[in-house]
Amino acid sequence: MKPQILAVIPARYTSTRFPGKVLASIDNHPMLEWVFRRVCRAKGITAICIATDDRRVEAAASAFGAPVLMTSRRHHSGTDRIAEVARQAPYPVLVNIQGDEPLIEPQAIDDLVAGFLRSRRRFPAGTLKSPIRRLSEVQDPNVVKVVTNARGEALYFSRSPIPHVRGLDLRGLDFSRQKIFFKHLGIYIYTRDFLLEWPRLKPSKVELLEALEQLRVLENGYKMQVFETSFSSPSVDTPQDVRFVEKEIVRRKIEF
Repeated sequence: MKPQILAVIPARYTSTRFPGKVLASIDNHPMLEWVFRRVCRAKGITAICIATDDRRVEAAASAFGAPVLMTSRRHHSGTDRIAEVARQAPYPVLVNIQGDEPLIEPQAIDDLVAGFLRSRRRFPAGTLKSPIRRLSEVQDPNVVKVVTNARGEALYFSRSPIPHVRGLDLRGLDFSRQKIFFKHLGIYIYTRDFLLEWPRLKPSKVELLEALEQLRVLENGYKMQVFETSFSSPSVDTPQDVRFVEKEIVRRKIEF
């Protein structure tokens, strides 16, 4: 029998680089609503909720009909917040979908869920990668890169270009044909058992240096399976990114 799967969208209002980001207006709708409605189209999800610590986010989510769970203000990462949800909601598998991915592809979510279920949950956590097609993304610290082993397990995540390509001018690389660099997509899947263990794992050194919470999984000795998908979507890190997303909505003819 297929397990019940809860999708959780952690939504923090006090973003350091872009305060109020999750409620930023995109084509006259809050970004969080875009994320929620895209997740609703995923076929592999049983239920969806928004996890927040801010009443403004709660009010906005309730206005567009999303279930909301209020969580502690002390959380430093989305996984911390989802770990609290796991204690309240006894779903065996939970999916973490970032609140700044307004154009997340429903099929990408289904790719992650299907891959994780095929693995028979041999891993406590999983995530997605997609090939990087532009040099600018390789060099952009806001685009997180991932390197995996031959079995598809994560070796490392970084904001820097990884792997380092020695003796090759990347400006001459044909990114349409070469699959050297992979972008990490901001979506994770976890077993509930692992999330219940998460609060006991101390933030790791490389996690703090890179400001990437997923590195805590690796540095504490756990394995994370990385599934490849052909889909990619822009995340919103700055107010300028909002304008880019609005242009993408028009270009891709995306319906709300």
